Amino acid sequence: MDRQRCIGYNLTQDMSPIAQVNCSNSSDFLLSGIPSFDDYNFWMGFPLISMYLVAVMGNVSILYIIKVDPELHEPMYIFLFMLSMIDLLTATTTMPRMLGIFWMDNRVIAFDMCLTQMFFIHFLSALESGILVAMAVDRYVAICHPLRYSSILTLEKIGKMSAMIVGRGTLVMVPIPFIIKRLPQWKGNLLTHSFCLHQEVMNLACGDIRVNVIYGLFVILSVMGIDSLFISFSYFLIIKAVLGLIEEDSTKAFSTCAAHICAVLVYYIPLIGLSVVHRFKSNTTPALHILFGNVYLLLPPVINPLIYGIKTKQIRNRLKKIYSKIIHQEKNAMII
Repeated sequence: MDRQRCIGYNLTQDMSPIAQVNCSNSSDFLLSGIPSFDDYNFWMGFPLISMYLVAVMGNVSILYIIKVDPELHEPMYIFLFMLSMIDLLTATTTMPRMLGIFWMDNRVIAFDMCLTQMFFIHFLSALESGILVAMAVDRYVAICHPLRYSSILTLEKIGKMSAMIVGRGTLVMVPIPFIIKRLPQWKGNLLTHSFCLHQEVMNLACGDIRVNVIYGLFVILSVMGIDSLFISFSYFLIIKAVLGLIEEDSTKAFSTCAAHICAVLVYYIPLIGLSVVHRFKSNTTPALHILFGNVYLLLPPVINPLIYGIKTKQIRNRLKKIYSKIIHQEKNAMII
């Protein structure tokens, strides 16, 4: 491996060197498991694969139910279909690679593959944030303008909203791998997470990362920041409208938002936590970095289908029919 030595100087009169940092043109990175639990990596793979199976089965079930049931071809369920698709892709982008670390100790990831994974993680995160905004708008229209619901949220408008979400995510996230790739050398190649994140990879660079810091802040503010404001404003209007209803109607109206509120909290609380802990050096709070990083990526794909399966009556009833049919077929097979 081609290595060069970078020397940091204290900006005093004698310009004496205070530290030496080995910089390299590394072509690979090393992903980490969970520190202090290396001896249990094999066993920790079982909860992870269980989470992956729950994420896949849960999201695939929701996708199937919405597709085959004509009664669910409404804006709310179309947005839920998109959310489940994004969660399924997010789980597939991260969890199988993590299983390679726990079960096969396959920690090496090529630089270009790291950039690819980084793009998809951040891109899918931006899409999920955008879909949560669209779902908040859907709940606002359904509660505040119920008589105009079908005329406001037409298929054409849903298509335009979806195209805007995908277009924004693409335009904002495509530069991230390129501003990482321009960095010349690296202080090291060990990542504290089991996947590649822009916030962490840029901190390993020997070069000037001001562009990365500024652009990363721009992404957070322009995507997640603006989206959180839109969601908050939507619920401000919803709460204002609900308070004007009688108690029974207000409870029924607000209960339709319960699943979406849970999905928003599951997404934004770990995201805020991850953004905060990445402002600290990873060697001072490594456990928090790893905890929030894993929760941010692994929790929504697993929890969201459970939330909507429990909280949404139509989805819940359809799931009961499917599983009762499967159980009935198994009983008949055993009798035969």
